[in-house]
Amino acid sequence: MANFPTRRSVLTTGALASLLPLDAALAQVPLNPTPECHDSDTATVRQTEGPFFKPSSPERADLIEPGMAGPPIELVGFVLTLGCRPVPDAVVDLWQADDKGDYDNSGFRLRGHQRADAEGRYRFRTIVPGAYEGRTRHFHVKVAPPGGRLLTTQLYFPGEPKNRKDGLFRRELLMRTAKKKGSLAGRFDFVLDMR
Repeated sequence: MANFPTRRSVLTTGALASLLPLDAALAQVPLNPTPECHDSDTATVRQTEGPFFKPSSPERADLIEPGMAGPPIELVGFVLTLGCRPVPDAVVDLWQADDKGDYDNSGFRLRGHQRADAEGRYRFRTIVPGAYEGRTRHFHVKVAPPGGRLLTTQLYFPGEPKNRKDGLFRRELLMRTAKKKGSLAGRFDFVLDMR
């Protein structure tokens, strides 16, 4: 059986920045895993996809377009099994509102997907989404492992006043975040219902 690095070993050796390529300004921000993975843990909480999902998003990690308003965020993490093993080639599909809380329903602005690498890592560079009526800031995500069950969920920002008023908000889906020179670093590790 192959020896895979655990999320704990990655963090304690300070290797997160080298494993997940970030902008230089964000690379020094250490973020703990979410949630910490232990054998027999429960899978990441499922949530509704909402009314704004569009299939066939472009394959890309950088969702920021020239002139786009909103503070940048670099979202990174791992796709793992219940046994804390990486899930290579899992498709991570992300879509979100712009800084005003609006979704692009005619095109693919702030929408994209990518495949997790051999260690289960994924990375998106995007902007912090705006909140809108009835909802706090959030990302929508689908994670499709090869030959496994699709996970549809949402990710939330810590410290948002609207978290308490959003009926869909789940504490288990909070990203870890850290500020660095006008940018934000975010981390969330998806644990899929598979061994």
